[in-house]
Amino acid sequence: MILLITPSANGQQCADSLYAATGQETHWAQTLQAGSTRLREQTYSAAVIDQFLLETEPEESDQMIEHLGTAFPVYVNFGVTGMERLLREVRSALHRRRREEGAARRAVAEQMHSQMSETLTAMLLSCELAMSVPNVPNPAAEKIRTIDTLARELRLRLEVN
Repeated sequence: MILLITPSANGQQCADSLYAATGQETHWAQTLQAGSTRLREQTYSAAVIDQFLLETEPEESDQMIEHLGTAFPVYVNFGVTGMERLLREVRSALHRRRREEGAARRAVAEQMHSQMSETLTAMLLSCELAMSVPNVPNPAAEKIRTIDTLARELRLRLEVN
């Protein structure tokens, strides 16, 4: 979803054009306060913000910016920006957001993979050390072998993925 924040009389037309160009539902807020409320209530992929509002209402703009969350901000001067440029800016912002989300997901996956690998290595080493202790009772040795087998299966799955 996209949030459009502008007092412009053409706000609904801009919202309709953004929806047509991006396929994303677009909400229009005429004030920064209304925009802040929407940002608290919903998650948006982008927030198109009229620079006029930022300059004329600095305190409200600071509050609104705090509520952006994961919405990618697009600052536009509606007085000089045409619809084609607005659409280009928003498409570009949505593209950047998708790219950054993908990079963040990959980084988290790599970190989890690394942590899981370290934990599995520690488990396998602990199993080997436990099995090297003399006179381990058979039921305990069987449990240790089961843990070792499961840890090896998990390691193989991690390596495949």
